[in-house]
Amino acid sequence: MVNENMEFEAIVRQWLDNVRLRVKESSYVKYNNLVRNHILPQLGSVKAGQMTTAVVEAFVQDKLSGGNLRGEALSGKTVKDILTLLKEICRYASYWDVEFPCHFELIRLKNCDSQIHILERQEQRKLEQFLMSDESLTKTGVLLSLYMGLRLGEVCALKKENIINKEELLQVRFTMQRIQDVKMSGGRKTKIIVTEPKSSCSRRDIPIPFFLQERLKTLEKSPENAYVLTGTADKFIEPRTMENIFKRYLRECRMNEINYHALRHTFATRCIEEGFDIKSLSEILGHANVNITLNRYVHSSMEQKRKHMDRLCVSP
Repeated sequence: MVNENMEFEAIVRQWLDNVRLRVKESSYVKYNNLVRNHILPQLGSVKAGQMTTAVVEAFVQDKLSGGNLRGEALSGKTVKDILTLLKEICRYASYWDVEFPCHFELIRLKNCDSQIHILERQEQRKLEQFLMSDESLTKTGVLLSLYMGLRLGEVCALKKENIINKEELLQVRFTMQRIQDVKMSGGRKTKIIVTEPKSSCSRRDIPIPFFLQERLKTLEKSPENAYVLTGTADKFIEPRTMENIFKRYLRECRMNEINYHALRHTFATRCIEEGFDIKSLSEILGHANVNITLNRYVHSSMEQKRKHMDRLCVSP
């Protein structure tokens, strides 16, 4: 049985061994990276009984001010993920009668949501005209994110067999990502994995807009198990490569660089502007509940703000 004099590192490693049996490989890799790069170097030698609120608060502030391996500040989201992991590890240790004198509820982080650029309608039209200029399959992939809200990994894993022409539906069943291969020494090697989405809600069927139905017909001669981005079964495009292709498209359009995920946010915002009910939009995006959709993905554009402000007038 562990006790308050046990070093935190021993507890963390027990937790890692336990959680590895319960989560997807990609989740374990993420947890392992946060533990190895951030938690253990600073908190590993701390005794359980010395893990006070002040110690954890100082650790959090250090990460916010210069906590990565190059001495640069970590993003608020990353620090929030680390804090969530610490809470989970301490909760696990409580099953072994170890109580930490840290009150996590007293440690507050400012709003950690990074600014996501939402395309204004004029920008969206410019990008749309470029994407529709030819039948490139990678351009089709970008359109699937911009007009159906698909995540980058979902687009990369999408196959022709997931497009049900008769019912005009697109099935989201898998996602692709590059993760560290923990079996390799040092964890420096990476590998591509294709897995089911992390939640059942992300497995979804989405009605295909008419113009995309027509565009997807370019895959008619491809085998059923062909990747949509390549039109072949033996070649795929991984997320990092697709992200770079998207950045090249933006340069060719002479548009400012944005994150690929901004396409999904733009889709959600346009849907709200067009009067989508939030429940339908939440299901299209694959969210577990409508609060995620409202809090993370629905933004008002400057164009929308101006429209609202113009309605104000001085009373006669």
